[in-house]
Amino acid sequence: MTPSDVLVEAFSRLPAIAVRAVADLSVDDLAWRPDDEANTIAWLVWHTARGQDVQIADLAASDQVWTADGWAESFALPFPSAEMGYGMSPADVAAVRVDAELLIGYLEAVTLRTRGYLDDLDGASYDDVVDEAWDPPVTAGARLVSILNDCVQHLGQASYVRGLLDRR
Repeated sequence: MTPSDVLVEAFSRLPAIAVRAVADLSVDDLAWRPDDEANTIAWLVWHTARGQDVQIADLAASDQVWTADGWAESFALPFPSAEMGYGMSPADVAAVRVDAELLIGYLEAVTLRTRGYLDDLDGASYDDVVDEAWDPPVTAGARLVSILNDCVQHLGQASYVRGLLDRR
C-alpha cells in the first residue's frame, strides 16, 4: 500500500462513524447537549466535515466543497460561509440545527473530495512544506495526519454524546 492508499482507507471510514452517531435522530436530538456548554452531535459532525474541507481545499489549492457545491446554502447557518467552527461560542454551537441526511451528505461529499486529492498526490508531495510557521515546518504528510486525527477525535466525541443521549 502507498501512503495515499492508507489515508484513503482511513478517511473513507469517517462517514460510517458519523452515520452510526446520527442514525434515527431528529433535529432536536442532534442538537441535544449534556450541558449548556457542550458540543452537540450536529455541531461535531458539521465541524468535522468543515475542518476537513477547509484544510484539504488549502492543500489542493482548490475551492471548498462547502461553497463550491452549495452546501453553505443548503445548511443555511447563521454564520459567514468561511466559518468552520473553531473557537465558536456555546450559542453558535446551538445554532447548528440540521438533519442527519444533510450532515452525512456533506461529510460524504468532503470525503470524496479528499479521496480525489489523495489519488492525485504523488509520493514525493508528502514531504512538501505547507506551513513554515511551525518548528519544524509542517509537511503535507504531517498535515494530512493532523486532519485525520482531528476528524477521528470529533467523530468519537459525537459517538460519545450519542451514547449519553441514548442513556438519558
